[in-house]
This record gives sequence, structure tokens and C-alpha cells, in this order.
Amino acid sequence: MTLYVLRHAIAEARRQGRPDATRALTTSGMRKLRVVLRKARQAGVAPAVILTSPYTRAHETAEIAAEILDCRKVVVTKALLPSGAPDRIWKEISATGAANVLIAGHEPLLSEFIASLLNCPALKLDLKKGALVRLDISALESRPNGILKWMLTPKLAGA
Repeated sequence: MTLYVLRHAIAEARRQGRPDATRALTTSGMRKLRVVLRKARQAGVAPAVILTSPYTRAHETAEIAAEILDCRKVVVTKALLPSGAPDRIWKEISATGAANVLIAGHEPLLSEFIASLLNCPALKLDLKKGALVRLDISALESRPNGILKWMLTPKLAGA
């Protein structure tokens, strides 16, 4: 399986009295995200399904990814909420049955999830907003084992 992990793009600042879950992407965040995703499309990224956190900023990120990467299936899952757990995310991914999956969510959960797939819980990642990571996953054993193939940040993509 090929798994793509996409951190949501730059979102509006937190404001008192406004729920964190409703923060939308900024214009700059959307622009930078589109640059990353266009590079990814050129590299052959083509997920069959996109799983996303229900938070506005992650869902908007997933919708932009679906548009640019030509993916027709976007599924909202609570497993990708900031309070989620790596095991629960893997369960959701496995349930798709897809060979190419993209997930869109939040830090630090995404870094924890990547570290768990790499069997390196102490691993620290600097997963920038709008960054995309590719992992190749072998699920032949009782738990998935991942190989980190690459990470594309907005800056590397030229955004």
C-alpha cells in the first residue's frame, strides 16, 4: 500500500469565542497547498480515497487534494481528529481496502502516526503545514510496517 500523509494547510488564527474546529484555510495556505499538490500529481500521486478530519481546515485541504489529484472519494472520519490515536487511524485506512490512500489531518497526531508506522515511536518530524509525506506500507505482519519514501514541503515545492 502507498500512503500519503497531508498536514492541513495554513489556517486562520485562533480567535476567542470561535471554535477551533471551524478555522478555515487562508488564501496563502490554499495557494501553497496547490503548489505542493501539483508537484505531487506530476510525481504520480493518485490516491483512490482520501480520509480527512472533520475540522474545516483539514476538510478544505482534502477537497483541494481531491480536485488536484483527481480523487473522487473523500471520507470524513473522527479517527483523524486532533485527539485521535494512531491505531484508530490505521484501522480506518485498512477498512478502505484501497492500495493508495491519502489522509489529511493535524499535528502532532500525524507525526505520531508516521512514527508508529516506522516502528520508531521516539521519531520527531517537523511536518510543516501543507506538507505531504509518502510511506510504503507492508501489512503482511500483525502490524503495519512503513518505509519513508519522501516528504514534500511547500518550500521545497517552490511555494
